[in-house]
Amino acid sequence: MADFLVALAEFDRQRLWVQLGHASLFDFLHRELGLSRGAAHYRKVAAQLVQKYPEMVEPLREGKLCITVVLEVARVITPENSAIVLPRFFLRSKQEAKAIAVGICPAAVIPRREVVTEVSRPPLVQPVELAATHHFQGAAPTAPMQLEPLTPNLQRLHMTVSKQFIDKLDAARKGQGHAQPGASAEKVIEAALDLLLAQQAKRRGEVKQPRIRPRPSKTGHVTAAVKRAVWSRDDGKCTWPLDSGGICGSTLRLEIDHVVPRGRGGPSTIDNCRLTCAMHNQLAARQVYGDDWMDQFTGSVQVKVPVAREPAAAWIFLQLTGPSPRAPPAACVAPGPS
Repeated sequence: MADFLVALAEFDRQRLWVQLGHASLFDFLHRELGLSRGAAHYRKVAAQLVQKYPEMVEPLREGKLCITVVLEVARVITPENSAIVLPRFFLRSKQEAKAIAVGICPAAVIPRREVVTEVSRPPLVQPVELAATHHFQGAAPTAPMQLEPLTPNLQRLHMTVSKQFIDKLDAARKGQGHAQPGASAEKVIEAALDLLLAQQAKRRGEVKQPRIRPRPSKTGHVTAAVKRAVWSRDDGKCTWPLDSGGICGSTLRLEIDHVVPRGRGGPSTIDNCRLTCAMHNQLAARQVYGDDWMDQFTGSVQVKVPVAREPAAAWIFLQLTGPSPRAPPAACVAPGPS
């Protein structure tokens, strides 16, 4: 791509597209090369930037600078700030680049408004069953939210919601009439999110005043004190080790996993517990119990299945000796929190 953009920049500098009968470089890319209008626009802007800022060529060639961020680079780069601004866009996604650009050059006018637009019902599409290629299936895809950065602290949110959502939002706004008179949708949703985050923190054992002497609990139960310590120690990330070094690091669908499974006598202590994402939790269980056994409980994400229990065969108690620094240690019994 970088070599193509360098050649395209020289092609544009000599205005060779004129000799081919085109009115602009964009017309040449769109009509002659058959690129989509969006792809032609990205390449036109990139070629013009390469002409003005040759230092962009190497980052493009090395993959540090993606062509999808060139529009945001073009908004803020100048001959005076190029040495400082350009590296800020390295290894950034399109959305991250937008946020960087508005941080450098915020929008002059920030309209504050709530707009609800009714859309027509999409046509029904027959689902297509895909062959499973992996033991672990992800959650069903959801409609993505679109964030439009306006300033470093303000973003406009575009999302598609159901009529039930709008009705609930309206009811919640009315219910907040005394606590938050005239509250905007943003304030009502933020108050609801505060409650949800507080619930999630409680499930992690995070409370304002932890018990000095924890209450007695059932054998194998992961106490709030252990949850707090594990979440804090693992920094809220999956700690599954990678062959290349480091850890998985995912922050999605995290679960408390027993290094030595409870079913094999592993205690619910801080040293024997770790955070893993759902996929690596299941992988760890499969390493211990095998695919045939685990397939009984993780065959489909669309069907509520029982928690995996111990096979009938008796297990030999394993003493906790600590995980290997290279190989992933033994796992929990179930794909869910253990």
